[in-house]
Amino acid sequence: MKKLLILIYFIALGSPGLYAQNPYAVWKTLKDTQIKTKYDSQKRYEVDIPLFGSKVKALNGKSITIKGYLIPIEAYTKQGFFILSALPYNLCYFCGGAGPETVMEVTSQQKIKYTDKPIVLKGILKLNATNPNHLMYRLQNAVVVR
Repeated sequence: MKKLLILIYFIALGSPGLYAQNPYAVWKTLKDTQIKTKYDSQKRYEVDIPLFGSKVKALNGKSITIKGYLIPIEAYTKQGFFILSALPYNLCYFCGGAGPETVMEVTSQQKIKYTDKPIVLKGILKLNATNPNHLMYRLQNAVVVR
């Protein structure tokens, strides 16, 4: 039974060397981020600053494949700029069910039709620790893989 549970764990979550085979594995790595609250004297309010772990930093600027749920920013039509969430809409970060490490901004090369089913994207991951007007993870030039 223990071997079966270990096998299921690796199939579901993957390992760092399996990003291409298991798009869910990236979300596990992105959890290696801490949040520090800092007072911004120019804006006169506190902002959250991400402190990325070494595994997350190693992905910066790299092509990744990731699976998640499309959270539209505009009407439920085709999206060229949207949020990708590790969790379904009703459990996502914006509904209070998860942390900021479970979402990322996505800009896609072509508009993607809205679906409530998970999608797999490939793109370039960019980390954001300085601009509080954007999420800390950004996937650029994304294309649908499957």
